[in-house]
Amino acid sequence: MNNITHLECSLCGKRHTSGEIHNLCACGGPLLVRYDLARAKETWTRESLLHGPKTMWRYAPMLPVTQASSIVSLGEGMTPLLETKRLGKRYGARNLWVKDEGVNPTGSFKARGLSCAISMCVELGIRKLAIPSAGNAASAMAAYAAAAGLESYIFMPRDVPQANFIECKAFGAHVTLVDGLISDCGKIVASRKDAEGWFDVSTLKEPYRIEGKKTMGYEVAEQLGWELPDALFYPAGGGVGMIGMWKAFAEMEALGWIGPKRPKMIAVQSAGCQPVVRAFERGEKRSEFYENAQTVASGLRVPKPLGDFLILDAVRESGGTAIAVTDEEMLDAGIHLATDEGMFAAPEGGACVAALQKLLASGFLKADERIVIYNTGAGLKYLEAYSTRFPRTSASEQDKLGGLITPR
Repeated sequence: MNNITHLECSLCGKRHTSGEIHNLCACGGPLLVRYDLARAKETWTRESLLHGPKTMWRYAPMLPVTQASSIVSLGEGMTPLLETKRLGKRYGARNLWVKDEGVNPTGSFKARGLSCAISMCVELGIRKLAIPSAGNAASAMAAYAAAAGLESYIFMPRDVPQANFIECKAFGAHVTLVDGLISDCGKIVASRKDAEGWFDVSTLKEPYRIEGKKTMGYEVAEQLGWELPDALFYPAGGGVGMIGMWKAFAEMEALGWIGPKRPKMIAVQSAGCQPVVRAFERGEKRSEFYENAQTVASGLRVPKPLGDFLILDAVRESGGTAIAVTDEEMLDAGIHLATDEGMFAAPEGGACVAALQKLLASGFLKADERIVIYNTGAGLKYLEAYSTRFPRTSASEQDKLGGLITPR
């Protein structure tokens, strides 16, 4: 049973009717889906999940799709939560876990949001979609649009990882490479969408991607026996995953599934693009556009997140923090995760590992706290970034280094 009641503006609180096509509120605020939590509490239990699908759609009563026939799924969700003892020992954390979103379809957590958003497009009769993306969201939208038989129009920075560009083309998307950042791509979508008849699937400019991403919060609670961790690291570009999980925690408490405890929400950004960190340190409610944004972590190169105020609210209300790390630190930490645990993480996931090291060293986190790091994507999609750490050498150079085995 679906329990959606309405949509609500996160800025002004205005109520909007569900079942209709919406982007932003008239005031410019992102819309959030609201549910009849009292009814859901009476009809949906934690025990019922034992009979649900092994995907994020096991949480369908708290997702916006009203017709099962509308669901477009490629098997997203229920990603592994892995204890990382060797990595924890390296950094001095005795209860460290990694939620590996890199095993999702198209190799990132973006599959969750786009599965939900494309399903709602099917339900609402939308046929043409457009998205500005730093890479992984474009790949996911192209895949789910292909699965649904919808047209997708994608605008990405010209220097986007090659994997993302090739994926989108393979999925049949109309791809435009832009000389600029994701913000420049967003301006193109905004200026052309009405004339072209596109539905804008930009981050938080439609209400449903966040609903798919919030399932990361439901999953971590279920996987930890319905007790949330003490701290949660999340790489915050657009930050919608963190916003969604914060929403999920409130829903689960209303359902009676968890108590009032919340993890310290830790937003991680790159030193070359840290609008949220800067706003947090200055005590500001909104961020300012971050000029000359640069980072190898394409998902963190978001100079002005639309939902910055929601990220900052979650961080502050939870007693968490916002922290930036350098590209070198995130790549080296990503290699530590791979070497110690056999997980090849995206630079965004490596950024969280690097941030963990800093916060343990500073005393902000204690060694015995239960800590969960979110790796949001697969390292294989970022080979250009990691190649700077592993330059190729000639056979003669390898021989000098003792790295060449000569056959007899």
